[in-house]
Amino acid sequence: MNKKIYFAGSIRGGRADAELYRRLIAYMQRTDKVLTEHIGRPELNLLERGRDRDAEIYRQDTGWLREADIVIAECTSPSLGVGYELAYAEKLGKPCCIFYDKTRTQLSAMLTGDPYFRIYPYENEEELFARLDGILKEE
Repeated sequence: MNKKIYFAGSIRGGRADAELYRRLIAYMQRTDKVLTEHIGRPELNLLERGRDRDAEIYRQDTGWLREADIVIAECTSPSLGVGYELAYAEKLGKPCCIFYDKTRTQLSAMLTGDPYFRIYPYENEEELFARLDGILKEE
């Protein structure tokens, strides 16, 4: 076990699911290392003050993507950044698992139409955590 997980979730695209991200990260950290644990922090500002740090953020995140064993993305809140991270991970050949609440959103055809991604729609958190648990045990 003890995989390195790159968790992707919306930051600038909206923080409506920040509390869910926090719970997911805490769950994954029971057995594995989440490289992007900051995604679950509620104080992460919607506008991320200090955009002069964008180049630094890009270097850090792409470094983590290269280091990761697997990418887990929660895509209920649409995010250009998460879409980019998923494409980058695909290019690197990293396994990518995408979760989304099918009662709240539809995924882009660019994700659902790409057979590379493992996509897991869910209707409630129990279903989400059960799927996540299975993925973490099999990877």
